[in-house]
Amino acid sequence: MIPGEVYTKNQIDKLGNTLIFLCERMGAPLTKTHLLKLIFIIEEISIKKYGIPFFDLRFDVWKLGPVSKDLFVELSGEPNLLSDYVTREISNDKVMIVAKARFSDDEFNDLEISLLEEIVERFKYCTAKELINVTHRKDSPWYKTAQKNGVLDLLESGVMTTTDIPIDLSETIIEDLEKMALYKGHKEFLNQSRNLKF
Repeated sequence: MIPGEVYTKNQIDKLGNTLIFLCERMGAPLTKTHLLKLIFIIEEISIKKYGIPFFDLRFDVWKLGPVSKDLFVELSGEPNLLSDYVTREISNDKVMIVAKARFSDDEFNDLEISLLEEIVERFKYCTAKELINVTHRKDSPWYKTAQKNGVLDLLESGVMTTTDIPIDLSETIIEDLEKMALYKGHKEFLNQSRNLKF
C-alpha cells in the first residue's frame, strides 16, 4: 500500500487473503505487529527469490518497522479496505487481527502459494519481537536504509519512532541482473496498468 495510492480490487483481495492465510495457518488471531512484520518478510523474500514484489507495497523505516503506513493505519482502526477479510479485537491490551472469511486462492499463482507456505513453516512459532529482530538484522534492508540515512542510532535509542524514508527492496537483488530486469519490468508494467485506470 503506497500512501495516497488507490488500490485495485485485485490488490485488496490479495492482501486480504494473505492476512486470512496467515491467521488460519499460524493460529489465529495474530497481533497487528506480527502481521505487519510477516507482510514485509513475504515482500522481501519474494523479491530475493523471484525478483518480483508480492504486494508492491511501500515500506518505511520506523523504530519497530519496516512498516507499510497504509496497512498500519488500516489495522489500527476497524478495517475499511480489508473489512471483508479481517477484523480487530483487543485482547490483553494488544490489537489482534482475526480472519472474517475463508482463504481464497484466486489471486495467487503456485509460486506465491508455495512462498506463503514457506513463510508459515519458517516463522510459525516466532513471536512478534523475534520477527522484529529478523527484520532488523545487520544485513537487512531496514538496517541498511536506516544506517545510510543517518537515523539508525535515533531509531534504536527511541529518540525517533517513525520516518518517511522508504526501503528500496530492489537493493537486495542489485547484483543479480536477471532478477533486476524482472523487477524493473514488473514495476513498469504496474505503473502502466495504474495509468490506464485513470
